[in-house]
Amino acid sequence: MPLLDVAIASDQIALPCNRIAKTLTELTAQHLHKDPMRTAVTIRRIATQDWFIGAAALSQEQVSFSLRIAVSEGTNSPDEMAAYIDAVFAAMNTLAGPVHEVSYVIVEEVPFKQWGFGGLTQFARSAGRAA
Repeated sequence: MPLLDVAIASDQIALPCNRIAKTLTELTAQHLHKDPMRTAVTIRRIATQDWFIGAAALSQEQVSFSLRIAVSEGTNSPDEMAAYIDAVFAAMNTLAGPVHEVSYVIVEEVPFKQWGFGGLTQFARSAGRAA
């Protein structure tokens, strides 16, 4: 049940947000073994003039992005996370790119007791399955 928050700096009028959301959901299932039906994706578009790298705004021809994904702590290995980060960067390069090298994928591991969905923490869900 991950939450993906994507920010994309691009002046492309036809940015394929639906395809980006679908691809990121698929990559999250493939590399991090998360249920696609419980994966939420938000995408925010940001004008290149409002995205800065090295204190300089991106040029209109450039694209950059950041992806923050929250997953339950301890559910993925470092190798799985590294493969995921690599796959996301490659996919974004294909879908929205070419992307600037200074684009980020951040996998945040959140303790089971500190997050959840549907009114239940992940800790409560795991306790219910064990009972």
